[in-house]
Amino acid sequence: MSGLIIREIRPEDENDWRRLWTEYLVFYESSVSEEVYKTSFARLLSSADDDFRGFIAELDGRPCGLVHYLFHRHMWKVEKTCYLQDLYAEPAARGHGVGRALIEAVYAAADQAEAPAVYWLTQDFNHTARQLYDRIGKLSPFIKYIRS
Repeated sequence: MSGLIIREIRPEDENDWRRLWTEYLVFYESSVSEEVYKTSFARLLSSADDDFRGFIAELDGRPCGLVHYLFHRHMWKVEKTCYLQDLYAEPAARGHGVGRALIEAVYAAADQAEAPAVYWLTQDFNHTARQLYDRIGKLSPFIKYIRS
């Protein structure tokens, strides 16, 4: 889409980033404290190798999506691995290639960082997103467990 731009998150994006990340959290019936918002945004702006990074999607000049990702070591590989943690496109922006473009931006960043493996998680009920994921990725047989 010609009006779609994917770019790194910048300091002046904080309000739009908060709005988009809040919408994402609401979708997953979750919320975070003000301290987490502040800390997470600072991490996105950090230049530390082990901190989160992110992109904003703009459609016709308006921020409409985001993605957060992180590089980390992997015991089975020499190169780092990329974890795509959060991906969100506003409902009005869906169907315009926003999600695909954000994932492809992470793929490109991973390639540039010589971290060819990229993975992410989603909930099984997220059928709309899974239609995209089935086209752009490969479903893993792993099941996630968390501390109880």
